[in-house]
Amino acid sequence: MTTNGRATDGTVTDGVRSTGRRLAVDELIDDPKTRIIVCCGSGGVGKTTTAAALGLRAAERGRKVVVLTIDPARRLAQSMGLTELDNTPRVVKGVAGMEGAPLRGSDEDGGGSREGELHAMMLDMKRTFDEVVLAHAEPGRAKAIMENPFYQSLSAGFAGTQEYMAMEKLGQLRAAEEWDLIVVDTPPSRSALDFLDAPNRLGSFLDGRVIRILTAPAKVGGRSAMRFLNAGMSLLTGTLGKIFGAQLLTDVQTFVSAMDSMFGGFRERADRTYQLLKAPGTAFLVVAAPERDALREAAYFVDRLAADRMPLAGLVLNRVHGTGAPQLTAERALAAAEALEENGSEHASPAAEVLAAGLLRLHAERMQIMGRERRTRDRFVSVYPDVPIVEVPALPGDVHDLDGLRAIGDRLNGPV
Repeated sequence: MTTNGRATDGTVTDGVRSTGRRLAVDELIDDPKTRIIVCCGSGGVGKTTTAAALGLRAAERGRKVVVLTIDPARRLAQSMGLTELDNTPRVVKGVAGMEGAPLRGSDEDGGGSREGELHAMMLDMKRTFDEVVLAHAEPGRAKAIMENPFYQSLSAGFAGTQEYMAMEKLGQLRAAEEWDLIVVDTPPSRSALDFLDAPNRLGSFLDGRVIRILTAPAKVGGRSAMRFLNAGMSLLTGTLGKIFGAQLLTDVQTFVSAMDSMFGGFRERADRTYQLLKAPGTAFLVVAAPERDALREAAYFVDRLAADRMPLAGLVLNRVHGTGAPQLTAERALAAAEALEENGSEHASPAAEVLAAGLLRLHAERMQIMGRERRTRDRFVSVYPDVPIVEVPALPGDVHDLDGLRAIGDRLNGPV
């Protein structure tokens, strides 16, 4: 499997040598050739926060960035100090240039600037669909489409519409050439990669038997052919009407007739965006937690990206536990706690002994958690030795603001 992540050999952290290759995040986001980063992973692993932290760090290192979230959670807006996110990129205030960051452009003194820009938005599926219709249909036909009941249901939540509209929005953002870098935060499940299937799913829908039949009368020439076809259509639509309801069938026929001229454009744009995701300049980051189920999901994403020949940059392993006393093993800590509880200490009060024993037991529990995480990570590395990894230590609390995102960004570029 091929990856395009910047990586180095493993390094020592907390007294334990990390296996695998290290993902160099700053090199990835500083590279002007990197134009799209797609963060994917299962739910509850910090994917949205990772996308926001990457966007902020890239902006503060001098790039003009937009973060697009497809996750309906509101955490991204809150952490960036925005009251809400919608289908229009909004400027995030408080972005500051980072010392030591690459220079972007040039100022009057010729020294350049390290301050970039950060924008954020949340995919509005229906609004994006409306924008496509308005942009690619003449006003009368666009009005008919948008007033059609079947279209209103389709654009509001039809299966697969969200993934396709994510492709549309990503294509729009990239075509605008307004941003140096687009960071995409995908849905929190295996469906996060469903947008890779959007062109094929759309093609299957448009080429499906019912759609072909419904559009056939508009595509057949000649009166005799039309009379013959209409007779067959009457039988078919009568049957379908009994199954789905006559009004729904009428709405679908009207919708298909109005959309017929746009179907080719949908497919063409989706194919174009799909190829964009495979092209140099795009990087996929799989985000996971150091837990068995999360890394099993990560393995699924890695395999799927490899099968589709998508450019995998590496794995972000979030919320990794650490300790300031790695030399004190769990066994030694538990033994010391038991000795204090049984025999006490001539140099400490009973209250201090209880406190010390409790702290030792907490340390032993932390070391046991670290051991499980390390074994889980090492199993992943043994299967995917060529996937670069960066481990992000767990923060003491949730991320609610830009400072919290900066802390995550610092850890993203830290040693494994």
